[in-house]
Amino acid sequence: MECCHRSKRLREVAEIAAVLVAARDEESAISRTIESLRATFPGAEVIVADDGSRDGTADAAQRAGARVLRLPARGKGQALTVAERAAPPGRLLLVDADLDGDLTELAAADGDLAIAVFAERQGGGFGIAKRAGRLLIRALSGFAPREPLSGQRALSQAARETCFPLAAGFGCEVRMTVDAVRSGLLVSELELPIRHRATGRDPAGFAHRGRQLLDAVLAAGPTAVNHRGLRLPLVGWVFGFRRDPATATVAAIGLADDLWSGDERGFRAHLGRRRSTGVLKLVGIPLVGLAASRKLSGALLVGLAANFLNQLDTRPGRALKAYLLAAPLAGAPAGAAVILAPYDLREMAMLGDSGANALGAMLGLRSVSKLTARGRWAAIGALAGLTLLGETRSLGEVIERTPLLRELDGLGRQP
Repeated sequence: MECCHRSKRLREVAEIAAVLVAARDEESAISRTIESLRATFPGAEVIVADDGSRDGTADAAQRAGARVLRLPARGKGQALTVAERAAPPGRLLLVDADLDGDLTELAAADGDLAIAVFAERQGGGFGIAKRAGRLLIRALSGFAPREPLSGQRALSQAARETCFPLAAGFGCEVRMTVDAVRSGLLVSELELPIRHRATGRDPAGFAHRGRQLLDAVLAAGPTAVNHRGLRLPLVGWVFGFRRDPATATVAAIGLADDLWSGDERGFRAHLGRRRSTGVLKLVGIPLVGLAASRKLSGALLVGLAANFLNQLDTRPGRALKAYLLAAPLAGAPAGAAVILAPYDLREMAMLGDSGANALGAMLGLRSVSKLTARGRWAAIGALAGLTLLGETRSLGEVIERTPLLRELDGLGRQP
């Protein structure tokens, strides 16, 4: 019987197609981890996604026999997503770069998503991030995990198709569990005598746990896939907390589109559906502008400006740059846009419809009092023309074909 059990375990281990390791500044630990993985899973390809390391992590991993993907620093979830695309079909094993221990039993576990639980307490924090992860997973899926943040996971092909692309940053494990449970996949946890480097109670340790907590909360909210196929949190809903009721209402309307929109794009597609979140925006945002400005020109400015910023939000930083260029002319606030710009440009977050529509609405509302009647109608004509252009051609294509706009568009963006 023991022989049959051992044979099954060996067969399951042999079925691991690839082991994915996301690493940043792990030069001291990565070689040992890679060598152990290659010895335990000789038939699997070990792929290291180097997430913008500033030390010799990539070179050390390559010398240890791993296939290395050298990436700009975007985050753990983004790095693992790129690595998964490079992996052959089949079962996957996800492993942290500083792991010490045998994952044979995890690879042989039944089900679609198997999660390793550390037999001994790891880390020196107060458990806030871990408790928050448990609460989020339970609230969103009903599953009560012991180890919500464990990076040691085995995925079936079905789990790969369901969970990838992963949520951004350190929120990838929380959202992965939620997605797997919601899809009806079998999720299990397995206690193992494994170890990793403990995060201490020092400034660096608390900063790390703070990022884990923030990323987990963002991963539990609305997300979208960007032009590179990376799944990022939509953070434009923060404009819903502004004291300006009109901007907050537009952000809420945009959030509804982020959460429940279909595949429709453009005025004609939305009008053809008649009942869609796009139609809600087409009607609701101008009505907000009308109520706030008591002018027809205000309604048109708010609606058209919101739509224009939304049309631009197809590449990192593009909509924010347009807003920041126009904000001084309209007298619109720039603080929140400046804060969000680095995260958008580095592909760690996206505005989404809630953010782009809210920014456009702020430009439109401030322009009502800033411009003369003739100036408002001139701006309406210009925005209407750009909207029509966007209905027939891609604004992004126009930007790419115009040298000055192309240079401005690429400033600060990740390669």
